[in-house]
Amino acid sequence: MTTFDELLPALAEIIHDRWPALEPFLPILINRDLNGRIRLILDASHQPTPGAPANHPLLQLAAAIHTRLVPHVGEVEQILLFEEQLTALTKASFPFPLAGRDGQALPGVHVADRLAQEARWESIEDESTAVPRVVYYSIKGGVGRSTALAASAWALAEAGKRVLVLDLDLESPGLSSSLLPIDRQPAFGITDWLVEDLLGNGDAVIKDLFALSPLSRNGEILVVPAHGRDPGEYISKLGRVWMPSFQADGSRQMWSVRLSRLLGELEHRHQPDIVLIDSRAGIDEIASACVTDLGANIIYLFALDGLQTWTGYRLLFQHWLQHGVTQKIREQFQLVGALMPTWHDQPQQAESELKEQSYNLFLESLYDEQPAAISTFDDLYSFSFALEDSNGPHFPLFIPWNQSFAAIQSHHARLEGVDSRLVELVFGELIADLKELLESWAL
Repeated sequence: MTTFDELLPALAEIIHDRWPALEPFLPILINRDLNGRIRLILDASHQPTPGAPANHPLLQLAAAIHTRLVPHVGEVEQILLFEEQLTALTKASFPFPLAGRDGQALPGVHVADRLAQEARWESIEDESTAVPRVVYYSIKGGVGRSTALAASAWALAEAGKRVLVLDLDLESPGLSSSLLPIDRQPAFGITDWLVEDLLGNGDAVIKDLFALSPLSRNGEILVVPAHGRDPGEYISKLGRVWMPSFQADGSRQMWSVRLSRLLGELEHRHQPDIVLIDSRAGIDEIASACVTDLGANIIYLFALDGLQTWTGYRLLFQHWLQHGVTQKIREQFQLVGALMPTWHDQPQQAESELKEQSYNLFLESLYDEQPAAISTFDDLYSFSFALEDSNGPHFPLFIPWNQSFAAIQSHHARLEGVDSRLVELVFGELIADLKELLESWAL
């Protein structure tokens, strides 16, 4: 009896063993439903006629699948479906290729995974071309991600930049209220807009969706919070933000598309030099939207050197690898070594160990193998870096642990009047990377 993780490898083996006989019936779309049950969808022209012999290749395939994949299939006659518009169905299903024994994709065979949630880590939007968008993301919380974002916003504003900050840690809000004094909180937040937008009422709140942080001196920090000064029925609103909306023409917009539309509207209204987005930690719908759906130009991956960090990122990287989308997102990544110990007997050893773990992670999943020989123009470009190559996204930007930025109750109170040399000491590498992004953007 197979389990969920054995399902696709077993199915690939069944198809591979019958490959010559099945090639005339390609393409095949494998539908894995919400319960993990498998059905195969083929073009309607291939449907066996009533009374077809039992040795028909498709009937033999269905019988083999039924024998081996119980309980992940229904009755044998339910395993095969035939569709008139197979090409359109496949395109709309966000499929990924089914890999054979050798790890290579079986040509013309794809998997459509039906999920209970609409988060699709493998559906990656193109990078923003209007305003640089930077996402601060971590597998686990408590790594200083929000503090680093607040310090980044402060430093960029000090340099005269107009910075738009979005608190998208909706299930654990706090960055925005920490950046703003209580009397500066705006009336509404992102959750309010997402709920009102379901009824086409987003314009009623968008003008009161931001506040100017008093930390702004040479530039501006515009803060868009998760909720307004009076959160109201926040839990009830939060349970609705994931809903799709229906447009006047009857089309359906996923919640992440609505969120992207909000971001575009905020950029249009406020004309920022840069957008900093505080993502939810972990692998959930909010994090998926932030990392893959908002056109991020840089995604800072915050990491502590621990098993939980590397296991989490490995799960995510392997998912992108399986779905064949690593090339579309890997160049946006930059690892950040967070809360690096300064009391270690040899602090450089802690940095070296984190860097090696990061390198191994990228090497096994995101970096290309070096071509044996350059024979075509495509071989001239290989996304692969050496351990000590600081241009590689695995090479961490280090943030040392500092008592002054530990257990902060209010980023506003901590950063107000702070010595710029302290910010530079702790967050200098991260800030320098952001300034380099802005300089390249201006070219």
